Amino acid sequence: MKRKQTSVIHVGNVAVGGDAPVSVQSMCNTKTQDVEATLRQISALAAAGCEIVRLAVPDMEAARALSAIKERSPLPIVADIHFDYRLALEAAERGVDKIRINPGNIGGDDHVKAVADACRKRGIPIRIGVNGGSLEPALLEKYGRPTPEAMVESARHEVALLNRFDFDDICLSLKASSVPLTIAAYRLASEEFSYPLHVGVTETGTLRNGIILSSVGIGTLLNEGIGDTIRVSLTGDPVEEVKTGVAILKAAGLRTGGVRFISCPTCGRTEIDLIGLANQVEQRLQGLDRDITVAVMGCVVNGPGEAREADYGIAGGKDCGMLFKKGEIVERVPEDRLCDALLEMIMKDEG
Repeated sequence: MKRKQTSVIHVGNVAVGGDAPVSVQSMCNTKTQDVEATLRQISALAAAGCEIVRLAVPDMEAARALSAIKERSPLPIVADIHFDYRLALEAAERGVDKIRINPGNIGGDDHVKAVADACRKRGIPIRIGVNGGSLEPALLEKYGRPTPEAMVESARHEVALLNRFDFDDICLSLKASSVPLTIAAYRLASEEFSYPLHVGVTETGTLRNGIILSSVGIGTLLNEGIGDTIRVSLTGDPVEEVKTGVAILKAAGLRTGGVRFISCPTCGRTEIDLIGLANQVEQRLQGLDRDITVAVMGCVVNGPGEAREADYGIAGGKDCGMLFKKGEIVERVPEDRLCDALLEMIMKDEG
């Protein structure tokens, strides 16, 4: 896979675009004006691997809270602006690291100019956040419905406006709740623009469905070299968005580090509680900052062979299992000791 080369923006200390690593973003679901709750959530997101965080700014109370949050946040702050351009001006004044505006609802050209002027003055990049569900009425009338072409035309118009006002520190997103529509829109945008692309599928739903839709949409684009920063959108704890985003990057070969866990499906040859064991091992490995692969396999016949690339693993037997390392069997262990013995072997080697 070769990544599409894009221009670079800086969101605080995080580079987005060019050869910079693909970063993971999320969005707080706290009330922004509740500074302490928001900072607690930002800290949890950072601990999970988040690198940029976005905050809703629905009113002036939330905008004014950005100063205190920015001062103590471990992550760069993006202000999410809808409808009232004056909130973007206030957010810029409060020192945010990026502003997201929606072409479908930010207002007329004079509003866009005011935001561009404020951001240029302070070196703040702008994300043009096109959303299939909030396209401009004229585009919906022209195309009849949200289409990839309509979404790219929306982005094109807003880019031209910002360029006219001498602003080019731009990032683009073109999200929809439909995975095929999202993929098609990003493909068109990648062909037309050289700006960095913030990739995601919006409104994907709760955890299971959201992970599936996001993995298909984001994963497809990343494996085509499209995307410079990602956000998984889930109805739930945003920490799960970050965990999923990191996992997608690892699956796409764009991020290393941390334990890679693999396990086989159960079958008639399995003579241990493989499901329970796999869940136990995976839980125990969480938080271990080692670049290793650990496998839990159901049978001794195929286990070490199928998982020969694993650094450590278990191959199940009858009421017992074989510990293996680099494809070689190390010892036989009773079933009730397998998880502990595996972790002991890993910690002995990895410290």
